[in-house]
Order: sequence, then C-alpha cells, then structure tokens
Amino acid sequence: MSERPDDSLAGEIAACRLCAGRFAATATRHAPRPVPWFRPGTRILVAGQAPGLRVHKVGRPFFDRSGNRLRDWMGIGAETFYDRSLVSVLPTAFCFPGYSAKGSDLPPPPLCWQTWHARALAEIGEVPLRLIVGSYAIRRHLGLKGPLTEIVRGWRAHAPGTFVLPHPSWRNNAWLKANPWFGKELLPSLRAAVRDALDGLPQG
Repeated sequence: MSERPDDSLAGEIAACRLCAGRFAATATRHAPRPVPWFRPGTRILVAGQAPGLRVHKVGRPFFDRSGNRLRDWMGIGAETFYDRSLVSVLPTAFCFPGYSAKGSDLPPPPLCWQTWHARALAEIGEVPLRLIVGSYAIRRHLGLKGPLTEIVRGWRAHAPGTFVLPHPSWRNNAWLKANPWFGKELLPSLRAAVRDALDGLPQG
C-alpha cells in the first residue's frame, strides 16, 4: 500500500502553520503555504532560498521567470525539472516569507530550516548533483559567507558534485552582465554536470 500524502514528511511540511503569526504581520498579510517538492532517490537537488509570491499562489517551485532562467542555466525543460524522481527542490524556507512595508523581500525565517531541513535532507539522501542557489542557501548548506561574486567565482572548488549559483532573479541582471565569466565558464560545466546526473535520461 502506498503512503498517503498526509502521512509523508512532505505532507507534514505542507500542513505546517508555525509561521502564521509572522506572515500575518507582513505587508502581504498572507497565510502559510509550504511548497515541499522532493523525493528520495532524486538525481539533482536544487537548494534554493524561499518561494516568491507567484510560487506561493500556484504551489509549484520556480514557477516564474526565475525558474525559466534556472532551467535555461541547467539546460533542461519544465517536464524534466518538475519530475521529482529527477529533480527535487529544497528551499531554505518552504513558505513565501512576504514583503516588508517598503515592498522588499523578507528573509527566509530560520525556524523553517531548524524545524524541517535535517529530516528533509535525510529523506532525500545522497544525490549526484547539488545546485546551491542564492546567498541564504549557500550560507545554510555550505557555511560560506562573504561577497557572492567571490563565492560563485570559486565554483570550481565545489564542482562537479556541487555548483554555487546566484539567484536567477531579474534583480541579478546587472550582476550577470558585470560577470560574463559566469555564462562562458560556469554554465557549460553546469549543463554537462546536469547531463551526467540525469545519465542519458530524456530532458523534456
């Protein structure tokens, strides 16, 4: 008999309401909507930061322009990306954190990491390839602090099993233009690592 969704770890996370008061106090005044998207035996782990507002509304990770760019960086399509046997997404916080009164993104609440991530990482297990996306995720997963440019410039120290990446948000367009080595040097190696991790499987 298959495990019912509400008995799974992902089901527990989806039902979490620990941050209801915190989110109600933000400018967006939204309710929690955790977006767990992972499975044991996955080939690639995308360790991100937190869902944005569009992801909060649709309940699917990276279902926005940032996701389009990330999939382009990886060299795969949406069909492959959303196949959890191939790609799992584990954000630093499972819910959209909300906006401040000035309209800025609020940081991922540490409570989410403290509550869920040890269990989620244990359930996912070892993976052939990890993508650590954005400063918050890089700090949590690798313990690295400092200027993002220097951390990402040192990507070869972690490859080919782990790639450190800036967030694919449009807010980083200027960064991408100022650092052409990212597209010329890192992305070809990332796409090769993705192909190796998928081991010849169709990349829809």
